[in-house]
Amino acid sequence: MKLWQKKVLTKVIASSTKLGSLSSMASSSEAEEGLKGPQVVLENTFQLAPKDNQKFPTKKAEDILKTTFLTHLLDAKYNGDTCKNLTTQITETIKTQVKAELGSNNRFKVVVLVMIGGNLGQGARVASRCLWYPQYDRFAQFEYHNESLFAVGIVYGVYYE
Repeated sequence: MKLWQKKVLTKVIASSTKLGSLSSMASSSEAEEGLKGPQVVLENTFQLAPKDNQKFPTKKAEDILKTTFLTHLLDAKYNGDTCKNLTTQITETIKTQVKAELGSNNRFKVVVLVMIGGNLGQGARVASRCLWYPQYDRFAQFEYHNESLFAVGIVYGVYYE
């Protein structure tokens, strides 16, 4: 480093620190990194469609719903207090497993809905409406019934740019 570069660097560092001290600079390599400039921020890719190997795995999401419901609800009895916590636990389990199945390099927003209710002989319908692009966005669902409760789980995989 030339003498004039060191003087400019010390002025820049002194003006950028609150106290004006150079104690935060440990070596000349760190000082040279300050001259490189800000980090480069990459722009959006604007991929309007998923790649062929990045489709939402609908069948695997259904299998995850089924195994999670069967492990958590096989011998469960309906109780409003316990089912509230159980719904949250099942939702988080399904979401983490579906995201793990998608991998880290995906562009899908995963939305999981789980509803648990008491099975008292009544009828119930669960419906949802979404604004999406049917070529790329997918969903998976599973229903479970036993003598005391019913459960419905839906996983949405919505592609985002």
